[in-house]
Amino acid sequence: MATRITRRLEALKAEDRAALVTFTMAGDPNYQASLDTLKGLPGAGADIIELGMPFTDPMADGPAIQKAALRALKGEHTQQKTLEMVREFRREDQDTPIVLMGYYNPIYRYGVEAFLKDAGEAGIDGLIVVDLPPEHDSELCLPAARAGIDFIRLATPTTDDKRLPRVLENTSGFIYYVSVAGVTGTAAPTPESVERSITRIRAHTDLPIAVGFGIRSAEQAAAIGRFADAVVVGSALISCIEQADSVEAGTRDVHALVRELSKGVRSARLTPA
Repeated sequence: MATRITRRLEALKAEDRAALVTFTMAGDPNYQASLDTLKGLPGAGADIIELGMPFTDPMADGPAIQKAALRALKGEHTQQKTLEMVREFRREDQDTPIVLMGYYNPIYRYGVEAFLKDAGEAGIDGLIVVDLPPEHDSELCLPAARAGIDFIRLATPTTDDKRLPRVLENTSGFIYYVSVAGVTGTAAPTPESVERSITRIRAHTDLPIAVGFGIRSAEQAAAIGRFADAVVVGSALISCIEQADSVEAGTRDVHALVRELSKGVRSARLTPA
């Protein structure tokens, strides 16, 4: 059975446009504000939501997301609270796909079997676990697939044609292309280099390809949305929360930027693969 992620991406492909994927950190700056931000994302234009799982050592993330995770943890946010947020979201929205993104340690400590059961019941559609390579698929990727949860893998500029088939082997939902070498939010990709990489990856898979890392503006989102299946924005939204004068202003600023990004993505037309 197709997941919410697959259904949403297929519907947007029929509309000839890319999806806007937004990332925020669960529990940042506190539980209620994070939930308010989460609930307002679909109305602002988010097509798929990535929700960060706070962790003390987010090695793939730049300063903005690192600080967001620490703010959430300082507020005593837990994995259980992240799933409760999703349950509350699902009381009002049964359609928008939600992907949990983060690291394996919080899931391992929770217990893989218990986590997948609770995540499925909460309404989680996919997982991105950046520190579990394909060689460890038996740890979480394959159990997630059996639980009906997509396991989304990252490909990077250094993932060559020899490595790529292994990365794609058990991936589902979409493939997340990290557009720049390095951590999140620290550099902007050039559309030309990303398009070349997307073309190369498409030769190996029929999965939709989302592009993230370094996309901060509607103009950048539109440029990438011309050829990618989805555009991912995270650090720019986290920065709205960090820089806001108040908790309420942070939520408003996130939603305002998502509306701008959505207009940018919707203004771009997908080109034939």
